[in-house]
Amino acid sequence: MMGGRAEHPELWEFLEARHPGEVLSGTVAAIEPFGVFVALDDGPDHPVFPGVGFVSYPELSWRRFAAATEVVQVGQCVSGELLVFDTTNLEARLSLRALQPDPFQAFAEHTAVGQELRGRVTLLTSIGAFVEVADGVEGLVREPAGESRAGAGTTVVVTGIDRERRRLTLAWRCRPGPG
Repeated sequence: MMGGRAEHPELWEFLEARHPGEVLSGTVAAIEPFGVFVALDDGPDHPVFPGVGFVSYPELSWRRFAAATEVVQVGQCVSGELLVFDTTNLEARLSLRALQPDPFQAFAEHTAVGQELRGRVTLLTSIGAFVEVADGVEGLVREPAGESRAGAGTTVVVTGIDRERRRLTLAWRCRPGPG
């Protein structure tokens, strides 16, 4: 544990006054391989970390990204929803994506099982291929991709939409080619 109330009273008082769902704003102070630190506008300094706010990579965006710098930059002002007060690290765990519209839900509103879609193969794995069919929306084709490679255009058929789990399952309409 980082320190108790007696060791960091101003920090504890600030964090205990926050409530899950509250929107906190600040400046991106550091981007690390495990997440992003945010110096909160109204918050005290952290005794160890570059900021009292912390955003894990999955909470940065609904969209897939290779590096956090595709989503945020050091010095950028951001707002996030408070998920929890992490009493071990004395930080406010934030979600930037909670304040963004979920592209999957908008997609699911206008898409039906059996519908054909154009897409682009984004990732080939041992369980199948991920195909981006709309901005920020990928589905899984649980069949070998054959000659396909990441970046290849293809046509797929929607075989399932799970709005609660944000899962889209697809099948090849025609096998993607090598390019």
